[in-house]
Amino acid sequence: MHLLLKTRVNQPLTKVWQGFNSSLFDRLSPPFPPVEVMRFDGCLKGDVVHLRLNFLLFRQDWISLIVDQQTTDNEIYFVDQGTRLPFFLAYWQHHHRLLRNSDGGTIIIDDIVFRTPFRLTDLLIYPLLWLLFAYRKPIYKRTFK
Repeated sequence: MHLLLKTRVNQPLTKVWQGFNSSLFDRLSPPFPPVEVMRFDGCLKGDVVHLRLNFLLFRQDWISLIVDQQTTDNEIYFVDQGTRLPFFLAYWQHHHRLLRNSDGGTIIIDDIVFRTPFRLTDLLIYPLLWLLFAYRKPIYKRTFK
């Protein structure tokens, strides 16, 4: 399954990139499930992000490795790939793209490919994941105004 969300913000590319840190990561976490950041190395190739999701009756670890990061004059991106995923995911790759916009701002793109163990659950999880990532849009706008 493929999710693609774009958010335009009013900060230049380099400032938005500097803002992609653990503080932003904490603000982007949804109200449910609560997320505890166990480890956040950063957004560079080889970095690890370890989250613990709290579903009240049980917890699930989500560990991702940053498998790629590139910087050009017009784009900065990094790719995280799930190495240990919650039970409801079988595959996760999130391409975080920051594009220089012609108006001097930046376009933040969340480009996600995921799979669950079953095709039916792919279809059921899709709207939930879309909502969780749409939740980020106003946070991005407030953070990078």
